[in-house]
Formats: sequence, C-alpha cells, structure tokens
Amino acid sequence: MNFQPVLDEIDAELRPLLGRAGTVASYIPALARVPALHFGIALRTCDGQEACAGDAAVPFSIQSISKLFTLTLAMRRLGDALWQRIGREPSGNPFNSLVQLENEQGKPRNPFINAGAIAVADRLLSQGDAQRDILALMSDLAGEPIAFDEEVAASEAATGYRNYALANFMKSFGKIDNDVAPTLDVYFHQCALRMTCLQLARAAAFLSRDGAHPLGGRPAVCTERQTRRLNALMLTCGTYDAAGDVAFSIGLPCKSGVGGGIVAVVPDHLTLAVWSPALDTTGNSLLGLKALELFVAKTGLSVF
Repeated sequence: MNFQPVLDEIDAELRPLLGRAGTVASYIPALARVPALHFGIALRTCDGQEACAGDAAVPFSIQSISKLFTLTLAMRRLGDALWQRIGREPSGNPFNSLVQLENEQGKPRNPFINAGAIAVADRLLSQGDAQRDILALMSDLAGEPIAFDEEVAASEAATGYRNYALANFMKSFGKIDNDVAPTLDVYFHQCALRMTCLQLARAAAFLSRDGAHPLGGRPAVCTERQTRRLNALMLTCGTYDAAGDVAFSIGLPCKSGVGGGIVAVVPDHLTLAVWSPALDTTGNSLLGLKALELFVAKTGLSVF
C-alpha cells in the first residue's frame, strides 16, 4: 500500500486546526518556548518503505517516548529480573503521582510513569555508562547520530522537583540502588533526546517486526516475546492515564511524550510517529491523537 497519499491527506485535514486548541507543556521552560504551530507525521513499514508529511523533518524533544527505548535496553540486559521492582499495571493516575508510589511501598505501577522510568534508569546506571548506551542504541536504530538537547536536560533538572521527590521516595524504600542525583541525570537526559518524526518511526520499527532490527542485516533488537510485551505495555500504559480511551478510539499500541510526540505500532505492518506540541489535559498531543485516529479510519489498520 502507498501510504504517502494517506499522510498527505491527514496533514491537509489537521493543519488548519493548529493553534486552535491544546497547550504546550509549560512546566519545563525549554518546552514552553516551542511554537504550537507544528504538525508532522512519518511511518516506516516492515519492508523498509518510508513516508512522511508536514513537519516530519523538524527535530523535537521526545520526552517520555524515550521510556520505550530505555525499557527495551533494560529488558535486553536484565530479562524478567527487571520486574522485581517495577509493576506492569496501568496507573489510573497522573504520570508523576506521588500518592500511588507511597501507597505501594515505592514500587512503581509500570515502567512508563515517571517513577517507573526512573527505576529503569537506575537499573541501566548499575550496568555501566547509561547515557552513552542510550545514545548508542538510538543512533543505531535510527541509522544516524542522535544527540541529547542539553538545554532541555538542564531545564528538566532545574524544574524537576516532583521527579526528585519520586526518586527520593523510591530510595527510601530501597527500590533505587544508585544515588538519586546520577540516576536523575540519566532520566533527564533520556527525556531530552532530540529526534524527528522520521527518525522516531525508523527507531521504533523493530516493534512492528517481532524485534528484528529496523535497518536489517543487524542483530535483533529484542526477542519476539519481549516485543509482544513492549507492545502490550504501550497499549495499556503508554499514553498516561488516557490509555483506555486511546485503545478505544485508536486501537494501537502507543507511547506519547509531553514534547508532543507519539509513536504507534501496527504489528507486522508498520510503525508511525506523529508530532504536534499542543497537549490535551492528559498530557498527550491533541492533534497527534487525532492524526492516529484518522490514520486508522483511512487504512483500517488496528490490532482489533
């Protein structure tokens, strides 16, 4: 199927809506300055075809989408031992909730809320140079150099009071092995990865290929079993506390970030990335979700 006309149609339908609704994330100063008038969409099929439209070549801060890739690294290295300190259930609460973490003795509900991703960062830090390993993975998957946006990382560190609280909470319950400061430095930097929609669609393409490397001819990124688990977690936990609504209206595994990006997977078909900085009340890209809904409606592709 030629997906380029589909993406062009979606871009044409949504571009007039830019700036009319939603708000850019304001609690991170470096993100607050990003203009809301952007929309990009890109995909990569299992057989390597790519298509894009709109601002798909404009780099942006991927934020919580990074949690998908750090989780992949941790699952590869630790296997099932990773889940001793991290749950796999939807939270039903905001992604930075402190209340739930205290009630559950410092064990994060899932790896896609902030506490869970901080716990994953701690595991990676115990394995070596986590920041180097994250950049190496992302550059390998995208097929070109990927870098941290140091301004965004510094902005995250300067205003991440709740993340400091989450990390200290887990440390007090013995759920974090490393010191809080270096663990959060890994977390803030992973959120500050700067990528385009096309780079993201390419990097996450292993999720539609049973774990096979997106660019082919290279070792698998993860096993088929791990790929299924990653997609399952994306479907149930990947869009903050809106995961149920997203599964109902779109029907694809998704992982979003407050930078306005969303990655979606159609297993055995393709991986899709969208970006529009204005967010809805749950922290998901308003037009990004609309774009995914339109894509499913136009193509009939869904896991259901």
